Amino acid sequence: MQLLKTGGGDLVIGDRLSSTYFTENKRLFHNSGNVLVKNLINKFFKSNIKDIMTGYRGFSYEFVKTFPVLSQGFEIETEMTIHALDKNFSIKSIPIQYRDRPEGSQSKLNTYKDGFKVIMMIFNLYRLYKPFQFFSLFALLFLILSVVFFIPVFIDYTKTGIVPKFPSLIVSTALFVVSALSFSASLILDSVRKNGRQQFEIFLNMVNTLKKGNK
Repeated sequence: MQLLKTGGGDLVIGDRLSSTYFTENKRLFHNSGNVLVKNLINKFFKSNIKDIMTGYRGFSYEFVKTFPVLSQGFEIETEMTIHALDKNFSIKSIPIQYRDRPEGSQSKLNTYKDGFKVIMMIFNLYRLYKPFQFFSLFALLFLILSVVFFIPVFIDYTKTGIVPKFPSLIVSTALFVVSALSFSASLILDSVRKNGRQQFEIFLNMVNTLKKGNK
C-alpha cells in the first residue's frame, strides 16, 4: 500500500514465486502452470514479471479507471498484467510468504479447465495488443509454405519448359496470397492499435486532471 500512496507503482504485485510457493504448494501442475504462464507473458511482452497468477494486488487510481474488465474467471490476473505492460504502467513486485491450503479445504481453480482459459487469454491478448508480430508470424509461415510448394514447380519448369504440377502451383499461389493478406492485416491492425494508444494517452491525461481536481 505504501508504494501506491507514494506513487511508486500503478500495479503492485505480491510475488509468491520468489519466496515459499514452490516449497509450500503440493499441487505439481499448479507449479508448472504458474511458471508456464509467467514465461509466456515475459517472452511475448518482453517483461520480467515474477508472479502472474497471484491474487495479491494493489492498484493506483489511474489503473483502476482505465482497466477494461473483459474476463470473468481466473484469467483476470493475466488480463491485468498485460494491460499494465501494454500501457506502460509502473509494475512493482513485493515478495510475500505463501502457505499451502489447510487440509480439507478445496480450491475453486480447476487446474486444466482454467489453465486452458488462461493460455488462450494470453494468445488472444497477444493478438490484440501485438497485432503486427502476431499476424506477421502467420504471414511468414504461409510464405515459407508457398516457397516449399513452388520450388519443385520451378525446377520442373527450368528443365522442361512446362508446368506439369498445376495443383502445386495453385496451392503455392494461394498460400502466397494468404501470406500477403496476413501481412497487410498486420500493418492495418498495428495502425489501429497505435491510434488507440494515442486515444488512451489522451484519456489518461483526462483522468489525471480529474484526480487533481478532486483533491
